Amino acid sequence: MNIAVVTSGGDAPGMNAAIRAVVRAASGQGFRVLGVEKGFLGLIENLFKPLTPRDVSGIINTGGSILKSSRCELFKTPEGLKKASENLKSQKVDWVIAMGGDGSMRGAASLSEASGIPVTVIASSIDNDIAGIDETIGFDSAVNTAVEAIDKIRDTAVTYDRVFIVEVMGRSRGFLAVEVALASGAEFAIIPEYSITIEEIAKRIRQMGEIGKKSSIIVKAEGSLGDPFEMASRIRGLTGYDLRVTVLGYIQRGGVPTARSRNLACLFGSYAVELVVEGKENRLVGLKDGRVVDADIEESCKRVKEIDEKKYRLVNILAI
Repeated sequence: MNIAVVTSGGDAPGMNAAIRAVVRAASGQGFRVLGVEKGFLGLIENLFKPLTPRDVSGIINTGGSILKSSRCELFKTPEGLKKASENLKSQKVDWVIAMGGDGSMRGAASLSEASGIPVTVIASSIDNDIAGIDETIGFDSAVNTAVEAIDKIRDTAVTYDRVFIVEVMGRSRGFLAVEVALASGAEFAIIPEYSITIEEIAKRIRQMGEIGKKSSIIVKAEGSLGDPFEMASRIRGLTGYDLRVTVLGYIQRGGVPTARSRNLACLFGSYAVELVVEGKENRLVGLKDGRVVDADIEESCKRVKEIDEKKYRLVNILAI
């Protein structure tokens, strides 16, 4: 059995730990593992290399991906998928294990359809937006990175009676923003799934000021309410408060993975190999109700994961 391992899309802390788990669990089964460099682009450019248990030593605690990743528009075309399929077959690959988020899952499903080679997707994304599971590799790490930053920002907010807008990642989904807002004690979670106007935000800031609350933290997903600096300017004009903006950006995707992200990576990686042994094709591996599970990739692709509305509302309830 020849297994190809590929990391696609945005990197997530814990991907390396998952690569390690796949390589060592597969080697224990007598399988041969090939790493694909540069994500789906590497499938098109035939960038394969053997991976042994020794090749993955010392990476469990590192961020990023030793296999690297990329964005590849060509992979979304019939021509790209055909070339990737041809290269997989020339390397005698029997199974593909892909690590990534929602887009990577959809890409892997297209690859399996085009090539006839079964795939397993290990849910790895700081966005945590894959339907059918509760948690992905890297989500906990990204939350902790953002919360640590906000804890420090709040010291200045309280000292100067300021309102801070802290922008976190999330172009189209707000799972990260909600989790970070709740854990950091933020007063607002601004996310794409729920609309709110700048006027409404300003009104609530004024109301909180009337009851003695002079500083606030607004956690804003990058895909909501436009540019954070323009947003700050408008709220400043409506409230008279001193506003500052911090865009956390890519620090959320990098860094040392938390113990939880590492442990999930170990569990997901070894479980993915178990699915190969059992011959269960085209499955998604993730955490659901506290257990490592596998779900049908096609079904997950058809669905949209819903925000926990109760958790979102709780941010506002606890902001008084």
